Amino acid sequence: MKKILVLCTGNSCRSQLAEGYLRYFAKGKAEVYSAGVETHGVNPRAVQTMLEDGIDISTHTSNNVNEYRDIDFDFLITVCDNAKERCPYFPSNAKKFHYNFPDPAKATGTEEEIKQQFRQVREMIKTYCKQFVEENI
Repeated sequence: MKKILVLCTGNSCRSQLAEGYLRYFAKGKAEVYSAGVETHGVNPRAVQTMLEDGIDISTHTSNNVNEYRDIDFDFLITVCDNAKERCPYFPSNAKKFHYNFPDPAKATGTEEEIKQQFRQVREMIKTYCKQFVEENI
């Protein structure tokens, strides 16, 4: 079974969305983990925006990348430039992928405008994850 690690800065939003979608699209054919170079807790808006699409990530935890040093990952996906630049060295042969998704946690405006930005990023990540699984798993 393939092992995938999704890495972001704080493991609160983008990596959580990606973990949820990768698990959904892989349908049990991959073990999916997410982590951050820091931990900020799972963003409640990330949980809500995924529920709108029928995926429950409310039990996800915010983990530090160092917790997974002993796992031999097949794939490492960074979902923001900061994580790519700060990612520690992994002594593995993991194939690395990178896509710099906008950070919806930094969205400003009315509550509805912020929710819309979360939805836009969710759709970008959903499309990316579906294609990733189709091409790699």
